[in-house]
Amino acid sequence: MSDQDPAEVRRHLDRLAADGIDVVRVTYPDLIGTDRARDVLVEELPRALEHGLAFCRAVYHTSPQGDVVPVSGGLDAGLPDVCVRPDLTTLVALPWEPGVAACLADVTDPATGTPAAESPRDLLRSVLERCREHGLSPVVGPELEYFLCEQEPGGGWRRYGSTPGAVYTAGLRADPGNHLLRTLRQVRDLGLGVLSGNHEFDGGQFEINLLHSEALSAADRAFRFKAAVKELARREGRLATFMAKPFNDAGGSGFHLHLSCTDAEGRNAFDDPSGAYGLSATARHAIAGALAHAPALAALLNPTVNSYKRFGPDTLAPWLIDWGLDNRSAMVRVPPERGSGARLELRLGDASAGPYLAIAATTAAALLGILAAEEPPAPLEGYGYDPTKAARLPTDLSAALDALESDTALTELLGKGFTDSYLSYKRNEVERFQRHVTDWEFTEYAYHL
Repeated sequence: MSDQDPAEVRRHLDRLAADGIDVVRVTYPDLIGTDRARDVLVEELPRALEHGLAFCRAVYHTSPQGDVVPVSGGLDAGLPDVCVRPDLTTLVALPWEPGVAACLADVTDPATGTPAAESPRDLLRSVLERCREHGLSPVVGPELEYFLCEQEPGGGWRRYGSTPGAVYTAGLRADPGNHLLRTLRQVRDLGLGVLSGNHEFDGGQFEINLLHSEALSAADRAFRFKAAVKELARREGRLATFMAKPFNDAGGSGFHLHLSCTDAEGRNAFDDPSGAYGLSATARHAIAGALAHAPALAALLNPTVNSYKRFGPDTLAPWLIDWGLDNRSAMVRVPPERGSGARLELRLGDASAGPYLAIAATTAAALLGILAAEEPPAPLEGYGYDPTKAARLPTDLSAALDALESDTALTELLGKGFTDSYLSYKRNEVERFQRHVTDWEFTEYAYHL
């Protein structure tokens, strides 16, 4: 049964009818953060709310290439269902698709009525509830980068635009088709709380920043933002990719998270003018937590085999476990604002990370640090990337997954059901990659050996 108020449901249905909406796209994230969906005719929406929409649970275990990975509860259980119910509080019209609105959904196990173990949105909810038990409400501001690509004659993809030195620019200088302006306006009209956008460091690379908000709202908006950008690019005949490092001759795309917490009175719990660096003990302990759990965090914030090609000296992508005051070469940067703007910026994540998992893992690590009440080491000074001064992050996905498995404090907070499923799914990705013969191997060896 749906627990949504019947009067509220009727109000939503009346609004849809008044707006000329006849289809609702019901979406939810899978285990890698991409959107799964079903289009529901408005007249059938009450039925979907009452009984839910049945999806095979193995959608969480399906690889980008369509393989069903053997994760417990999927193939071994006979491919059972999960139940997906629309969350009408998230309903919004799609600006580019007349007659269609979209909403997020809640995913449950039909046998128990409890959230599906693999559900990223419910994982974040559970972590936020633990934060609330300790009087804290995380606030998150997401920053996402992506590459826009155009199709090559005869197939393949190349970067859209090749203007060098166009970082922090806008307009036709590096965006001759005005992609950014169109995208900004469309995602604004989608109600995603967009702040601004600009061309980034490499040709065809863009960054769009979302306003900060309560953590679940921030994750919802970042998830919908990524799906919207990809859909809008398809409408242009282009490809938008949030892959960590899609090109050998360019840098990678990041997913930076600005994190603070409010206390029970709504005050920024990270600010303290009398504290070290102008930060409260809560903020400093949160930094220590991010550092302590960084190797495990990498498994969720750098979640693909490709992710680790983004790291390295002089990439402006962190590969050492350190923090600094307004220092972009550190893994954790503390921006200069204090007062209501006091926060930390975790620069570890790349754009391929699923927003719910990235925010859940980051807030979980911060909470563990707050509960441990340990101080971080001295902040990095000057330009970083000196491995004699800080420990290295995992250098590949396999090592990061091992670090996640061994971090019992973090996995306890994330839950055994989710952790086991995620590790099985991602280790299969590593195994498939290790068996695959790459173009580099053929080029390197075939002629001479």
